[in-house]
This record gives sequence, C-alpha cells and structure tokens, in this order.
Amino acid sequence: MNAEARSPQSSGTDEVPVDALGDLYRDGITACRGAFAVDWVQRVAEDIDVAFREARSRPDGAVGRGPERWYVEIHPEQLRGFVDLVTHPWVVAVCRAVLGPDYEIVELGFDIPFPGAALQPWHRDFPMPAETRQQRRLTSLAFNLTTVDTVEEMGPFEIAPGTQWDEGDDFDHAMFPPRDRYPRYEARAVRRYPRRGDISARSALTVHRGTPNVSTLARPVLVLGVDAPGAGNAAHHDMAVTHDYWEDLPASVRAHLTCPVVRTLTPIRQKHTIEGLVMGAA
Repeated sequence: MNAEARSPQSSGTDEVPVDALGDLYRDGITACRGAFAVDWVQRVAEDIDVAFREARSRPDGAVGRGPERWYVEIHPEQLRGFVDLVTHPWVVAVCRAVLGPDYEIVELGFDIPFPGAALQPWHRDFPMPAETRQQRRLTSLAFNLTTVDTVEEMGPFEIAPGTQWDEGDDFDHAMFPPRDRYPRYEARAVRRYPRRGDISARSALTVHRGTPNVSTLARPVLVLGVDAPGAGNAAHHDMAVTHDYWEDLPASVRAHLTCPVVRTLTPIRQKHTIEGLVMGAA
C-alpha cells in the first residue's frame, strides 16, 4: 500500500481500549469518530460498488437481508484499504482488549440497504456462545464503516444497548426475540448516524435492526468480523488470499489471518444467510 493511500493514524491509543471496553460490555457498541480520511473512504466506496456489481452478476454472489437489502462477502484483495483498516491503532487496540492478543480476522464484507429497504425484525447475528452465557465474555466483534454520511431518511442502524447479555432462550433460532419483547427493545433503541471516516465496533449479539430507507440513496456499510481464538465464526465464511498478496502483507496482519492461502481466488458463494431477515419487514 503506498503512502498516499494510507489513512491518518489515531494517537493516544493506550487510553482508547479502556473506554471502548467499557462501552462494549455496557452497551454492546462503541465507536471511533474520524478514524479515516474521507478520500480513503471514497476508495472503499468504489471497491464496494465494483464488488457488488460482480456479485450480483452470478448465482449466490449476494444474499438478501430483506427487501432491497443485500450482503456480500469479499476477499481482502478486493479492498484496497484492507491493510489500513486492520492495522488502524484503534481497531487493533479494541481487538486486543476484547478478544485477546491472538484474535482472528474471519470476515470481510458489506451490507447495502437500497432505497425501499424495509424495517427489519429485531435480531442478533448468531446465537449466544456458551462462553458469553456462562462467563459473560465477548468472543467476537463486528466493525462497521459507512461509506456515506448517514441521515434519517437512509434507514439508519438501530440498536438496543445492553442486550448482548439477553440469553435468548425463547428467541426464534436463538436469534429473533418474540414480538412481545419488542417494547423493551424499542424503549432502549438508539439510532446511529455515522459519517464517512467513522468506525464502530459492536457485539453481534446486541439486538439490533435496520430501519426503512426512504431516501433515493443507498447506504453501504463495510463489515469486518473478528473472533477470539476458538469462537468458530470462520466456518461461516470463505475469505482467502493469494500467495503473492500474502507475501506482501505485514507480518502483523498475517499473524491474525487464518484464511486459506491459494493460487487463484474463487468468487465467494454467500452462505451466511439469516433466514429470518430474508422475508423482510418486522
């Protein structure tokens, strides 16, 4: 990655994990404002656009997450800013503080709610792991980076802080709370309005939903999934890198990438389907 493409790096990172750790264990979400330059985010937006067009041109290239809402998983080589993202001091510090020094990068993708995207049901992204239920330990994080300045009409992300600890014994598929629980989530609900350059980290267990996009613009969001060792989410993803790309990666990045190193990349057929979202509105 040449110097011109790199984003500015945050300072004072020794203090960041303390605040972020508190946010994540209390609310289930935290954020770093202005982590990246807007021109860097623009390149991310361009790469997402190229990847989405390619994914939609073939079977199983994109998976529906409700009406006019799509998710696409990509390989690191499809994102020019991948190294910048995973080496940003705030990202590294949060991963180490929450997941430990041997954290694993397991997912890279993006979610796009287009105009007409509907209100999603309240949900978490996967069932609660035993470690979280029994030890109150978070074993995975989802980092999100918007490529647009989010406004209300675009259907902002809505989250119910503190619900990462809801055990979910009566959740449908251990992910979707019953509708009689909705008033509790709606009373807690906070909508997020990130701007280009901001990055957030959240527990995928924190109950959340996408809201209706009534604008004329799409709202792409880059997703980086990171696990503690043994969390097992890599089994749901097919990220890979080529030998040449692997050799060019900094050693600090290779240490956290457990994906296959291959001669030629194969387009990813999406398999991380969340069936309860496919049918759409809550």
